[in-house]
Amino acid sequence: MIEIFQHLGAGFAQVFVVKTFLAMVMGMVIGFAVGILPGIGGPATLALLIPFTFGMDSFQAMALLLGMITVTGTAGDITAVLFGIPGETASAATVVDGHPMAKNGEAGRALGAVLSASLIGGVFGALCLAAGIVVVRPLVLAIGYAEFFMLALAGITFMASLTGGAVVKGLAAGGIGLTLSMIGLDPVVGTQRFTFEQLFLWDGIGVLPMILGLYAIPELIDMARGGQSIAGKAAGKIGGVWHGVKDTLRYFWLVLRCSAIGTFLGLIPGLGATVASWVAYAHAAQTAREPHKIGKGAVEGVLGPGASNNATMSGALVPTIGFGVPGSPQMAILLGAFIIHGLAPGPKMLTPESQGGHLTLTFTLVAIIIVANVIVTAVSFLFLKQLARITTIRASLLIPFILLLIYIGSFAEKNAFPDLALTMVFGFIGWLMVEFGWPRPPLILGVVLGAILETNLFQAVISGGFAWLTRPSVLLIFVLIVASLLYPVLRNRFRARAEQLHLTEDAVAAPPSYWSLGFAVSVAALFVFALWESRNWPEQSRLVPWAIAVPALALALLQVGIEITGIRKTPEPERRPLFGRPIAEIWLVIFGFFAAIWLLGFVVAVPLAALVYLRRVGRVSWARSLGLMFAALAFLELVFGCVIHLPFPDGMLFAWFDAAAGTDITGAIKNVSDRLCNLLRTG
Repeated sequence: MIEIFQHLGAGFAQVFVVKTFLAMVMGMVIGFAVGILPGIGGPATLALLIPFTFGMDSFQAMALLLGMITVTGTAGDITAVLFGIPGETASAATVVDGHPMAKNGEAGRALGAVLSASLIGGVFGALCLAAGIVVVRPLVLAIGYAEFFMLALAGITFMASLTGGAVVKGLAAGGIGLTLSMIGLDPVVGTQRFTFEQLFLWDGIGVLPMILGLYAIPELIDMARGGQSIAGKAAGKIGGVWHGVKDTLRYFWLVLRCSAIGTFLGLIPGLGATVASWVAYAHAAQTAREPHKIGKGAVEGVLGPGASNNATMSGALVPTIGFGVPGSPQMAILLGAFIIHGLAPGPKMLTPESQGGHLTLTFTLVAIIIVANVIVTAVSFLFLKQLARITTIRASLLIPFILLLIYIGSFAEKNAFPDLALTMVFGFIGWLMVEFGWPRPPLILGVVLGAILETNLFQAVISGGFAWLTRPSVLLIFVLIVASLLYPVLRNRFRARAEQLHLTEDAVAAPPSYWSLGFAVSVAALFVFALWESRNWPEQSRLVPWAIAVPALALALLQVGIEITGIRKTPEPERRPLFGRPIAEIWLVIFGFFAAIWLLGFVVAVPLAALVYLRRVGRVSWARSLGLMFAALAFLELVFGCVIHLPFPDGMLFAWFDAAAGTDITGAIKNVSDRLCNLLRTG
């Protein structure tokens, strides 16, 4: 034990070596920018940074890379709270309650809560990494395919707790997500499923375009409908930040439990921070003192995913360092960096340097996580007052730039233009789900867990038939699944007599109408189509889709019956219209941005579309509109063109003109762009 503390002290000492510390700070700056800007992606940025570590020693290289990874989650939570756009997919759960708090004028409180919870989660995970990296190795090795399948199934059952009283809608929405996760090539025999002969669907639907569509576009529509700022009233004073810190202390045990959830799920390769954040949010929702506030701005819904998000990364490091099994996509890339720098994961990472190992480096990683979390939290607190004031900016000034981030984020995940169209499609679906009281988190969780569920089910069956159903660990997880389904139902029944139960923001008790009935019928039709489309697939390819679609269809038909009964028994109440001028205008803007990017390309379309919106819809003066237009162009060119080198697609209009006239306009635009970048680098 004394030797362990000696190596931990040596790890902290190594962090504060000048070159190592500067490398860590550089990584933190890059990671913060990556987390703030939706869609750039931590894994992609991590891969881009590896070549810059070739001239560094192993301590400096790990400081740069791990410093970048550590802060992306915290920065992503800030974007999720302020704009309702998760900077990282793992921050999506923070949007559900964090952004409503910002809209209620409590941006400072929400940011204070999520930052302090992230700090506790990060430190907790790092301490667990230090204490348990040797102990948990047998546990991780004991988890087989059957347990992976059951854990995925257990994660899906948490969807019921995310939906308040709309359990049928929640489970049906989860069925939609699981069905969407089947899009692409079958992992068993390679059959094309639901691809409609489109090559870009062979890899399935990108999670980030889906999340941006489901969450960010409905928020844009809500902003356009209100015509005000993100917050309907003035942002909370700086004191609200300390209110959020006090909330963290008041719910300290919740924060610790969610940190433990994140650390444990991080240990399991393949689940990752996104799953852990939603599971932590589900736990926070189940244990909330005032469940009717969940989804409408409950601080517990911010604390849970905030703590889990940062703790997961430390958990994912354990299997990566211990025996070379990456616990997440970031860890897979970091594993490559280990090998490049001559670091072999496994026993050597747990062996002191005196015996030819790298134990001090292992504990240096622990120290980097702790120090980076402390620094990024402290620096963020210094600027929270300015960050909270962002929510008071007029919506007409923010909408074009938020839409720019949405489309860039959608494109950046795969560098695929069709993902922009997917974002619009999911934006429309997300808007309808909000209007009709269908929860969105179960859909997202279904997409995330679908591939994990299917792959591990087949592997479990192939390796041992169905004998795995009698394994004690499988039976234990099954009991937890049943308990997680029964708990919210029983809780609602007991509390129904004492108080009027409400649903979450994602499952608002929408009054029954023919519009909502039509949406429920459309959901049922989706599952009927899935069954019909898969009828001629090989047995291995259609087994899981049928196993999903049949019960999901039954749930959808049950919801259709509920809607019909509600329409018959309840007179149509007054409600805001589904369509109207503000909604029509914002949808025209959303589609107009997409069409402009498709025809003209990002570089030309973004400033032009922003100028048109600011002048025609936002009624902004010419001077301010032009200034904002050039700011959008500079941001696009500097950040994504010169720094990140994102390969923006050419506009189809220019391509058609070049082909017809024999010119090279797109080449000229790229040449000007490259010259500007070179000028900035040399200047």
